[in-house]
Amino acid sequence: MSRSGGPEPEGNGTARGAGDGPLAGVRVIELAGLAPGPFAGMMLADHGAEVLRVDRVAAVAREGDRPRAQVLDRGKRTIGLDLKSADGVAAFKELAAGADAVIEVFRPGVAERLGIGPADLRAVNERLVYGRMTGWGQDGPLATTAGHDIDYIAIAGVLSLLGREGEKPTPPINILGDFAGGGLMLAYGVLLALFERERTGRGKVVDAAMVDGAATLFAMFYDAVRSGAWGPRGTNLLDTGAPMYDTYETADGRHLAVGSLEPAFWAELLDRTGLTGLPSRDDRANWPEIRARLAAVFRTRTRAEWEEIFDGSDACVAPVLEIAEAARHPHNVARGTFVEVDGLVQPAPAPRLLDDSAPADPAGARLAPATRLHDLSSWGLPADRAKALREGGVLA
Repeated sequence: MSRSGGPEPEGNGTARGAGDGPLAGVRVIELAGLAPGPFAGMMLADHGAEVLRVDRVAAVAREGDRPRAQVLDRGKRTIGLDLKSADGVAAFKELAAGADAVIEVFRPGVAERLGIGPADLRAVNERLVYGRMTGWGQDGPLATTAGHDIDYIAIAGVLSLLGREGEKPTPPINILGDFAGGGLMLAYGVLLALFERERTGRGKVVDAAMVDGAATLFAMFYDAVRSGAWGPRGTNLLDTGAPMYDTYETADGRHLAVGSLEPAFWAELLDRTGLTGLPSRDDRANWPEIRARLAAVFRTRTRAEWEEIFDGSDACVAPVLEIAEAARHPHNVARGTFVEVDGLVQPAPAPRLLDDSAPADPAGARLAPATRLHDLSSWGLPADRAKALREGGVLA
């Protein structure tokens, strides 16, 4: 799929080897930004793409070991480039000439003013996929205004559905806009464009907007609200309205997640807790009483005690683990859901691509933190030119 070649660039850390992963040979330039752009780059790097992170010269000079502490920068190489200078823009175009994709994270029009917009780069590489990550998208009345995850999911209608009955909408941190609706959708769009390029020979511009992505994630719920199957916030089966799909406090102040939706799972829950004489859960009028009874029984034991009681059952009850606990859970340990790289515990790449002829490859074990890139010749920037740019303060 890649148009580039050459040896693996030298750096001061370990990177994924050539031919490693389904995206091996794909070269991506990621313009440094917040959350969604780096997440998209991480997803691509996790599966074998060679990702070159381009930051500001001053940032690279100032940050020292900062990339080593950033999970979103894992598996990438890092340089600093002054894109406000003619030499920096020219160097960026030289890099783009040998790349398969660019991830750009500016407000609409900024890249064009810098001279590195889609038309500028596709003039030197018509096969280039240009991925654009914004909150509002490249057009529309809000396109040039500032915003954050909470604003994008609010305008998408998503935030109105989140929270408990009678309470104000509750933001689910920034996972729905920045990461799922933003970075993941951008990575998906880049892959779609790369796939189509195999047929057409030409790259495309990917307009990934967090407001669009968040709306798409909630497609089922828009339909449910329209049909009347989904009621006000916090009154439904899956939004803490139902007592059989909620969290409950235990005797030690910890919590359990209960998802006993199906009748067989509900029967298992009642059997394991010893609850009897509950009114029918099919009548919503009984939900407050059922919730109160469940809450009372769960407060009689610690979380660890309940874990032992529900171990191996189909009651769909799980402990609510803290972040620090998750990596130690036996299931996650057995699956290799988390890996440790340079002392930093982090989620392993997902999803997994399995081969019937070989065991699952623990790719996460070979992930490396972002490193400085000392040799750009394989990216199309000769050593003598790179040296001149460094001496001129354009390249770090």
